[in-house]
Amino acid sequence: MPLKLLGMDITRILAVRHGETAWNVDTRIQGQIDIPLNDHGRWQAQQLAKVLANEEIHAIYASDLSRAFDTAQAVAQVHGLTITPQTRLRERHFGEFQGSTWDDIQHQWPEEAEQWRVRHPEWTPRGGGESLVMMQERIQHLIDELAAPHQGQQVLWVTHGGVLDILYRLASGQNLQAPRTWGLRNTAINRLLWTPQGLQLVGWADEAHLDQTKDESSA
Repeated sequence: MPLKLLGMDITRILAVRHGETAWNVDTRIQGQIDIPLNDHGRWQAQQLAKVLANEEIHAIYASDLSRAFDTAQAVAQVHGLTITPQTRLRERHFGEFQGSTWDDIQHQWPEEAEQWRVRHPEWTPRGGGESLVMMQERIQHLIDELAAPHQGQQVLWVTHGGVLDILYRLASGQNLQAPRTWGLRNTAINRLLWTPQGLQLVGWADEAHLDQTKDESSA
């Protein structure tokens, strides 16, 4: 039976950030550069697959960048599903800042670093980057397209921290400049409900499956 909210069919969304990469550890800006999972990231993906093994998942969408796609693949294998790659689930494009650390940017481009720090909605990173406004528009247009075909079902979206930040803001009514007070840990599980009227938060930053150490999980 399809789930209903206020008499309307809903889509349940599991929104998950990709597993860890070497650039995450180095605090290096990845943006849309295709950086693979590291060993810990692959372990996180397997932990995610285990905890979602008994959940009903009808479709899986993932950013086509390998760190997200490979995280999704761990879940897809358990459920016997095919992943639909979606370029619009990619991380924000940070232009010339991609590949740099935050410290690098502060030293080389202090004025632009300040625009970034205060989350100026229309500031665009040099070299073809996206502003927060541009990114939010990208995600807003994508949400209905991915969720509407799955009313009464549950879907998994594997994406990036910046995309999850936008999803949280849209679901909670936070504006683009509001300070972030919510977690975006790699492979934490975030739950949302979609209706044609928009998104609602159900649960955020479930990290219980990441509390085990690698040794404990293989025992």
